[in-house]
Amino acid sequence: MLPRELKESLAAEIAEVRYPREKAVDVMYVLQSHYGYMTDEAMHEAAELLEMTPLELDELATFYDFIYRDPVGKYVIHVCDSVICWMDNHQEIIDHICSRLNIQMGGTTPDGLFTLLPVCCIGYCDRAPAMLINRKVYGHLTPEKIDEILDKLARERGSRE
Repeated sequence: MLPRELKESLAAEIAEVRYPREKAVDVMYVLQSHYGYMTDEAMHEAAELLEMTPLELDELATFYDFIYRDPVGKYVIHVCDSVICWMDNHQEIIDHICSRLNIQMGGTTPDGLFTLLPVCCIGYCDRAPAMLINRKVYGHLTPEKIDEILDKLARERGSRE
């Protein structure tokens, strides 16, 4: 169940637009941030706020790469799989990340720290191969650069706990 303050805040934001469904993606992002992913409960809460059905919201959620209907790790790694990235050692990058994290594409590390997902294009073609981690872009990837990034994130997690 959503905290009252969050529900009221979302209702106020929705009230500012002519059609509640205009805020669908924004509301899903907020609820995803609250729950960690768009749970079924979150879908029903969002649908009620937006005057939509859970099915209508689920159709939107499955369209957007950054709305997660299943649990994800603290750091979500989106590896660009566009044609340009494929030409620039894309498979080597994928293989390295999978090996380093000991997961396959679509998987999450057992500690819940990293999830690896493909994304169609991140618009970083001039710095391919590229990836996003929690919407931050990293380009000109090499196995060494990836290791530095992942090590830094793992240290950051450790220093916050």
